[in-house]
Amino acid sequence: MKRSNKIIFILCCTIAVWCLQNIPALAQNDEDGISTVLTPGNKNAIFDSKASYTFEVKNPTDALQTGTVAYEITQHGKKISAGKQKANIGKKGSEKYSFDLPALKSGFYKVAFMVNVSDYDDTTRRVFGIQPAAIQSKYAKPADFDAFWQKAKDELAKVAPQFKVTPMPKMNTDNRKVFAIEMRSLDNYLIKGWLTVPINKNKDRKFSVLLGLPGYQVNLAPIIGLDEDLAIITLNVRGQGNSRGPIDTRRNEFIFYRIEDKNNYVMRGVIMDCIRVVDFVFAQPNLKHDNILVSGGSMGGYLALATASLDKRVNLCSAQNPILCDVNNLDGEVTWPINDIKKYIKTQPGLSFDKVLSNLNYYDGKNFAAGVNTNMIMGIGLLDPYAPPANEYATFNTIPGKKRLMVFKDLGHEISQSYKDFERRWMRDAFALF
Repeated sequence: MKRSNKIIFILCCTIAVWCLQNIPALAQNDEDGISTVLTPGNKNAIFDSKASYTFEVKNPTDALQTGTVAYEITQHGKKISAGKQKANIGKKGSEKYSFDLPALKSGFYKVAFMVNVSDYDDTTRRVFGIQPAAIQSKYAKPADFDAFWQKAKDELAKVAPQFKVTPMPKMNTDNRKVFAIEMRSLDNYLIKGWLTVPINKNKDRKFSVLLGLPGYQVNLAPIIGLDEDLAIITLNVRGQGNSRGPIDTRRNEFIFYRIEDKNNYVMRGVIMDCIRVVDFVFAQPNLKHDNILVSGGSMGGYLALATASLDKRVNLCSAQNPILCDVNNLDGEVTWPINDIKKYIKTQPGLSFDKVLSNLNYYDGKNFAAGVNTNMIMGIGLLDPYAPPANEYATFNTIPGKKRLMVFKDLGHEISQSYKDFERRWMRDAFALF
């Protein structure tokens, strides 16, 4: 599914959205072969105590299929439970097998459903949640977390922003003007981005703002939306896109750049870059300073969360699949960025993984979440290999403000079109863009 050009903008990681919510999990060998359909008892695969599934096996062949259908539940790599039923599917027929899984405590679990019959053998893997609203991280944020970030903001405030807006007439469209923007951020680092504004004859017209923040190592371009009442800013933070400059790492190196020092870790400057672009919005007379939505996916979702937490001038926050959430519980659940970080640690004498985790506590999305008081929406995929659902819920449950979570049971590091549609309606209602 391609991005709809009718939707203003929602910044995901580099993965395109190809799945729709509520599509059953299909596994089949070819159009005429045996196939399976796995359907959870709850449309989002979220349950109160006991999960249930229906596992359907379709047999379009002329041969009787006999064997077994089975399930296995695991958590953190450990087997929790398993069960099996005999299967007997007549030729050109189908059979549904109901599985009521055992009661489990609050959390998320991986489940594999397996079919092994005469001419077919396959496994469908999914994730389900039990009372996820009760998930709480056992790791508290550092006692000086707020002071740490206040110091960063104080340092940023001492840097003259030197805002620059350059018209790019060759990039204009029939309905929007494009501007290159740049400014000085923390450590006097030059960051760049783009601003697109609807063409309007009223010179006094002010526009609501959508601020799009980048995914990991994504080079953001100007976003040309169709909305006649919305300005769109896309920011390339330091070390990414046209803001590389002094920080010009290889893709896998960016995440651990100066991670051994919490006061110089790359994300400290990156997050301040996002605060600086909010300063930019407030410096523009044609932009509404009380109608700012910050939005992003993956690292952009993480940055949206951090920005809304640290800068109360943001009015709405939309975070999709934010990374670096509940960081102490990422090891063993994800390969990235943990594996890259561990490889880096081995090259640094005296640096330990515990020390890195201690530093990352100041950059944990969960710890930022506690400061988000603005209205917020968040989207997650239960199959996400980089932002596991338990970590996402531990973060979401910490947010004190008005919030909504959209769960996509069959998606990974992405969200569906339904999230995009909701985000647009939600923003337009909040900003009275009728």
